Amino acid sequence: MIRPEILMQLRRWQEVILAACLGAAGLWLIFLGGYILVPSGAATVVLALSMALLAVRRLRFARHSGAMGVVEVDEAQIAYFGPSDGGFISLQDMVELRLLRVSGQQMWRLKQSDGQTLLIPIDATGAERLFDAFAALPDMNTAVLVQELSHTASDMKIIWRRPARGIAHQGAGSPLT
Repeated sequence: MIRPEILMQLRRWQEVILAACLGAAGLWLIFLGGYILVPSGAATVVLALSMALLAVRRLRFARHSGAMGVVEVDEAQIAYFGPSDGGFISLQDMVELRLLRVSGQQMWRLKQSDGQTLLIPIDATGAERLFDAFAALPDMNTAVLVQELSHTASDMKIIWRRPARGIAHQGAGSPLT
């Protein structure tokens, strides 16, 4: 019988443990040797390292649930249901992500192209799901995302802005003119 506290920590670290096991399997293949096993093992180790890096970033991103409200991510849409406010925002319409402090509490500020914003406490229930949603944004640097969470700055920090959409230039010889 495993104690509940240990079981909870194992569940929290399960992605990192899985990546470590995969890396160990890759090293085992390398040590077996051969023209097929060595490259296969090396590829497995590289895959395990990238999985471990992503898993550690997810762990650093996740906070203990303490704020009121629930976050849901479904079909590229983020929903926040708070006790006094809430709303929905589509990842396709999202143009800006900021981290700010409101009344001593860190919050995500998501802004849509039409100007509407959604404030989500970083420690709301289900807020750990936002990591994968934010990682899917174009040109998002997840290392910066996690790094900014550890800072305790009181000002608004822009984490991500949607890259400007390029307008195709049509020359004089273009068939569309």
